[in-house]
Amino acid sequence: MSDGVSSGFASFGQTLELGVLAFVHLVRDVVTLRHPWRDTVEQAWFVVTVTVVPAVLVSIPFGIIVSVQVGSLTDQIGATSIAGAAGGLGVIRQGAPIVAALLLGGAAGAAVAADLGARTIREEIDALRTMGIDPVRRLVVPRLAAFIVIAPLLCILIIFMGLAAGYAINVGFQSGTPGSYISSFASFASVGDLIVALVKAEIFGIIVVVVACDRGLNAAHGPRGVANAVNAAVVLGVVSAFAVNVVVTQLVAMFMPQRLG
Repeated sequence: MSDGVSSGFASFGQTLELGVLAFVHLVRDVVTLRHPWRDTVEQAWFVVTVTVVPAVLVSIPFGIIVSVQVGSLTDQIGATSIAGAAGGLGVIRQGAPIVAALLLGGAAGAAVAADLGARTIREEIDALRTMGIDPVRRLVVPRLAAFIVIAPLLCILIIFMGLAAGYAINVGFQSGTPGSYISSFASFASVGDLIVALVKAEIFGIIVVVVACDRGLNAAHGPRGVANAVNAAVVLGVVSAFAVNVVVTQLVAMFMPQRLG
């Protein structure tokens, strides 16, 4: 039991150290104009290709489900005029960042862990160190920068598609009116809600990529070790993002309470 706890804390410290080191390199290289932007663009495009289509396919039914459930509830209590606000806030504040975390962890994070894990077991990482090249600076930093750029954009896409689906369901099938939906949404939602959602997505993206890189760089025991690294990256990344979401949500509720506009 104690060995497992010690191992867990050691793994956490190792991941935290990798994240801090990657951020230090990222800031330093950007300031000194030495950041490999070409690698960052390639990684960002890869993240886009593996997450955009799933984001659309997930956000549309998610927006429909939220709209149906909220519309049914508001209809029972005679508050159909706030259906747009309730559904929209659910998508913005919680749904979109969580869906972004799931997609970044399950698709992009798994691919990053698999790529770095394969490089590790082929001893490419050791070869880089032998040549005096820092693998964190060469491999982790471009991926970190790519996730930082793509995570909020992915969140915006999910918000747009989720709200559009909810609007279509409310107006087309729940006897809602466009004006009522939009006015109620504008009364409750604010720019602060969007900012919170984007900050959440940014944090989740950083957590996912750092965990994935750490698991990949520490893969061992051949192909089986790579598979274990990928599984660990997905599970740890998503669970960590959910845990952080609880903390961030509580802080937002304390310092940014919901007000009717």
